[in-house]
Amino acid sequence: MSEQKSRPKVPEGKTEYLTTRQLPPDAKGFVGYETIWVPWQKAVEYKTPKTP
Repeated sequence: MSEQKSRPKVPEGKTEYLTTRQLPPDAKGFVGYETIWVPWQKAVEYKTPKTP
């Protein structure tokens, strides 16, 4: 039978708007990645314009 090889620890990846982290392996040995987006748009509350 083949042995399960451990995957190397990947460093955290950072860009201006995105961060990627490696998650721990699950029971089957699958290693996932977590992606965190930084919002680049601001939500502003709508105000009705003045009447002329």
